[in-house]
Amino acid sequence: MRDFDLIVIGSGSGLDVAVAAANRGLRVAIVEKGPLGGTCLNRGCIPSKMLIHSADLVEEIRGAGRFGIKVKGYEVDYTAIVDRVTSDVDSESKSIENALMSSENPVLFNGLGKFTGRKIIEVNGEEITAEKILIAAGARPKIPEIEGLRESGFITSDDALRLREQPKTLAIIGGGYIAAELAHFFGSLGTEVYIIHRKELLINSEDEEVARAFTGIASKKFRVFTSSEPVSVRREGGTYEIAVKDLKTSSIVTVSSDQLLVAAGRVPNSDLLDLEKTGVLVDPRGYIKVNEYLETNVPGIYALGDIIGKYQFKHAANLEAEYALQNMLFPEEKLPVDYTAMPHAIFTSPQIASVGSTEQELRSKGVEYIAAKWRYIDSGMGKAIEDHDGFVKFLYDKKTLKILGCHIIGTDAATMIHEVIVAMKSGKGDAFSILDAVHIHPALSEVVQRAASNIHIHDHDH
Repeated sequence: MRDFDLIVIGSGSGLDVAVAAANRGLRVAIVEKGPLGGTCLNRGCIPSKMLIHSADLVEEIRGAGRFGIKVKGYEVDYTAIVDRVTSDVDSESKSIENALMSSENPVLFNGLGKFTGRKIIEVNGEEITAEKILIAAGARPKIPEIEGLRESGFITSDDALRLREQPKTLAIIGGGYIAAELAHFFGSLGTEVYIIHRKELLINSEDEEVARAFTGIASKKFRVFTSSEPVSVRREGGTYEIAVKDLKTSSIVTVSSDQLLVAAGRVPNSDLLDLEKTGVLVDPRGYIKVNEYLETNVPGIYALGDIIGKYQFKHAANLEAEYALQNMLFPEEKLPVDYTAMPHAIFTSPQIASVGSTEQELRSKGVEYIAAKWRYIDSGMGKAIEDHDGFVKFLYDKKTLKILGCHIIGTDAATMIHEVIVAMKSGKGDAFSILDAVHIHPALSEVVQRAASNIHIHDHDH
């Protein structure tokens, strides 16, 4: 049995910890069963955003006529789009693998790791152990129990990002951010898209006003079945037949498509690791239980990223990696993870970005708040780009005007939100953190400024 100072399971954000620990002189092992680089590089944010950029360009071309630009014609080379992405991603993953294969420290164990005893992991028949272990093994697509689904040959987001042939029609089970982004990608390139979602609104975990606006926009582009669920799936030849039940009326319609994508959420990979052999506890949904220091119930074993289910974003895992390294290397000076102003974005059309609480969350907690909002189109740059759907929405504490949340739907929302993130994380965190800054006119960021000021502030000291 080989003995290490630290074993890291997973090569996404866990890789950062492994390399940093090795650079500090620890003997480190990395256990990874799949392509190096983790979900983000291989099956998530990097390839999806590269693909979505092509969809964004197509939308710009189609809309150019509004600005007096006549485009006579264009052609979508779907294979070239996918090849560009897979080539880049695979090259990056391979370079990470080659670097680790030639490295004496960290040592790569390429295979599925399972616990066989307390702090003992078996990989490809070889057992390794360490006093400190970091579990960063991620999550995978959730497959719902639907009659006939598992036998149908459906695809998940993992497969969709590498699909070699563009479907003419695509049915998507699920209405969260993955479904929304992939509907945008395929729909913009010309695929007819059907979205089947149990909830009344798409992306229903977003602020309700944003979710309602996006559902309305998506319903004009795609065939959207909300408050609906698939009850059975069958495939005949190259056609999927999905029986879809309306949860309000109980009526059933049949959706036919030549490809079926399941985007119904994600589940942690904890069940693949035999965690009970080392005593690590999970919650009822399978997420590893950790405290504020990312420690599990077993001393010396830590976890981060999607597998703990706190914030399932790459930037959240990167943040956790910094704290995990600190707390493992310097246990006498451990720090609780500071998740203040943790943002996220959805790269649909229009883009969506959010930080802090939603309006429905504040209502459920009984928090007294003020909402302030401004539309893109009511600003100079909003008129220039003709964004009629976008808006910025602030939620403030009613007494202090502290920013409780900000939600944006519209052009460049993922970039626009950062002014608010900095204000909440590093500034005073109130309305005046935005209002005291001079905003360039007529930059799009003026929408944030105007939204921030669209409240009655005469009762507050400046």
